[in-house]
Amino acid sequence: MGQSQPNNRRRLLKPQCLNLANKDWISRTEQIPFISEMGLGSDLCVWLFFSWLAVGASTVMGSSVMNHGPWGVNVFQRFNVNDHRTLVECMVARTRTFNVLKHGAVADGSTDSTQAFTRAWKNACAWKGKMTRILIPKGIFLVGALDFEGPCKSTVIFNVKGAVKAPTDLNKFEDDVWIHFKRINGLLITGGGTFDGQGASAWPHNHCDNNLNCKLLPTSIKLSFVNGAKVSSISSINSKFFHMNIYKSKNIKMKFLKIFAPENSPNTDGIHIGDSSNVDISHSRIGTGDDCISVGPGSYNVTVTNIDCGPGHGISVGSLGRYAGEDNVKGLKVKNCVLRSTTNGLRIKTWANSSPSLASDFLFENIVMDNVSNPIIINQQYCPLDYCSQKSASAIKITNISFKNIRGTSASKVAVKFLCSSKVPCQEVKLSNINIKYNGPGGPALSSCSYVNGLSSGLQVPSSCL
Repeated sequence: MGQSQPNNRRRLLKPQCLNLANKDWISRTEQIPFISEMGLGSDLCVWLFFSWLAVGASTVMGSSVMNHGPWGVNVFQRFNVNDHRTLVECMVARTRTFNVLKHGAVADGSTDSTQAFTRAWKNACAWKGKMTRILIPKGIFLVGALDFEGPCKSTVIFNVKGAVKAPTDLNKFEDDVWIHFKRINGLLITGGGTFDGQGASAWPHNHCDNNLNCKLLPTSIKLSFVNGAKVSSISSINSKFFHMNIYKSKNIKMKFLKIFAPENSPNTDGIHIGDSSNVDISHSRIGTGDDCISVGPGSYNVTVTNIDCGPGHGISVGSLGRYAGEDNVKGLKVKNCVLRSTTNGLRIKTWANSSPSLASDFLFENIVMDNVSNPIIINQQYCPLDYCSQKSASAIKITNISFKNIRGTSASKVAVKFLCSSKVPCQEVKLSNINIKYNGPGGPALSSCSYVNGLSSGLQVPSSCL
């Protein structure tokens, strides 16, 4: 009888869950980052733990558990992308699933499945339980504008295994968003599938480069007023405008993303953040026609790590100051990233003639530049439109900005450029261990400083102008 009970429990697990459970690690329930991020509570963790315990992991029972108490303390030290996907599969095995096919969707790439997706969302959002799943299986689904609105009665898993395609006809969009998640507490978007904005036909209609009041094209995916979301293991390609936009949301985790659009596609930012806090973006590959990641006004405590960026316009703060009354930007960390052949590297840009606000407490650390133009740049005379005014200096105060351990090659002779405001000069700008070489004509790399106060330390290539 003592032998049969674990075997019965073993049969309750899917094969991939069994493999995950057999891994030689264990964790306290409150210390599992993925679970705490999703706010799923301890019941799922307990289930995973006892599932692991049922199949038996004698090496851990003899070491971690004996040494650190009955729950152990190792926190998924070898928790990689494959383990993450497997854990998601284990999770969804215990949820109520709403398959879009059963709601009338057709996976042929040409039939409009908008209403089927809407019905699946409404049913899933109304289901009472810990978690509910909307399944988009393998296949190609054509859907128009979608509003996925909460609050929902459970945490929603939007599980995309197939490809979701946007219409090419702009008349299908009444608003400037294709897929809009809003007013939701607890959301996971995952599955390994693809969102295809089919933007090539729309890009010629983008007139924002020469029209301040241009009509915005649809962003592919937008999160508005969302709390506690994770976006993981999905792809977004060829958005008509931004690929992803995080707006007035908090506690957002994004990882294992692939985001691509041609380098000549206008305004196809990879991820834009605005009026949001506690946003973490990591372990992703982004190449677009605009910023890989842009951090806009009202952003607080944003962390960007392990991003491979390029082509595109680099990783940018701003533009700031275009509109009156914008909120501050504070607490940005960008670490362990690679930028490849981008038109800018690490950039802070504020509009000339802007209203007062603050941009402070930024750290850029351990960044590799590969043939990047303007690798380090602060530009407070940003003015992309032909007719915008530069008669007055920017009123945005930039302070406590650190660039540390930045290395690689520059495609422009001026590798470090600080063009700050004559009205409110940049303060506390720090350069530490900078090694950016220029191998083009005209000699070694240069740095340029205007209206900036700061200091430099360690290796400085090019020679510091601070």
